[in-house]
Amino acid sequence: MTGPQPAVRLRGGGVSVATCAHLLAQDGFCLAGAAVEPRAPVPVIMLSDPALALLRDIFGQPGLFAALPRIERRVVSWGGSVSAPLPHGAAVVSGAQIEAELGLPALPADMLQEAPAPFTIHGAPPFPEPALHRFGTREAVAVPVTLRAGADRATCHVEATPEGWLFLIPQGADAAWLLGVGNAPEALLAQSRMVAPLVDTLGPAGARFETAPRLLDRLAGPDWIACGTAAIAFDPICGDGTAQAAREAILAAAVLAAIRDGGDREALLAHYRAMLIASMRRHLQVSLPFYRSGGDTPWWHEQAEALAQGHAWCTGQLARVPEPRFVLRGNRLFAREAAA
Repeated sequence: MTGPQPAVRLRGGGVSVATCAHLLAQDGFCLAGAAVEPRAPVPVIMLSDPALALLRDIFGQPGLFAALPRIERRVVSWGGSVSAPLPHGAAVVSGAQIEAELGLPALPADMLQEAPAPFTIHGAPPFPEPALHRFGTREAVAVPVTLRAGADRATCHVEATPEGWLFLIPQGADAAWLLGVGNAPEALLAQSRMVAPLVDTLGPAGARFETAPRLLDRLAGPDWIACGTAAIAFDPICGDGTAQAAREAILAAAVLAAIRDGGDREALLAHYRAMLIASMRRHLQVSLPFYRSGGDTPWWHEQAEALAQGHAWCTGQLARVPEPRFVLRGNRLFAREAAA
């Protein structure tokens, strides 16, 4: 590559922006940071073994998060039935720990004035086009709890109740996090048969965050790409948001590299949007049966209907775009004709 190095400004943090920064720096891009309002970190994340393997491979850190508490099994009480313990390998990590391990490298702040038409990766609002599609409305509240004696510290529990669902995630010896979705954790525990007997004491309510799937209507423009959970987010009931954030970052970095190398900018950015909508459509298709079977109350019916409408919206959007013209191999996009 000759001449001035292509320039990219990175806004925000989290797995997606950190992954973009890492891949673009490896590929010779000139990077700079941009100040944004700090966001409250998510208190607890179950980082699945496939997601962990992906991050270790991207960042070249085979021991990443190896010392953290682990979940080895899950038990699910849903639609009136309780599953036997199922294998479920994951590390329990906080958003702050992810930021500390995978945070952006030291970047000059807004030092791209000399670069012609720098590209911007937006991982935090405000976005150039902020219209957001929400497929449901369900807030989660995270509460630190202590576990009763005898509770399995390596098993997470998911339970549907008439007004929402509970997710109990052990974090070491006696500590755990309880996520209540749809109502306050105390109210959901009062309806619980499986999770409630495992909880000894509740701490003060912590972070509140939206859990319904959502994505920006426009995910890219002529000189920008949006990524991260502020741009596209999955429901934690069956979506590995961390792996999704890493995958979309790989795609975003590949799109920028292809543009730099003379690819069709408009077609590449359209491909990025279509692939993320397709990811959301798959996620909604997988999530919908859970909300249709979780309970028979207005709350469950409303959430299921919102997911069905979202799936129809994604299907309609994808029907308006041509078949994908590119295929991702490793960290590079190739025209399908050339890749065949």
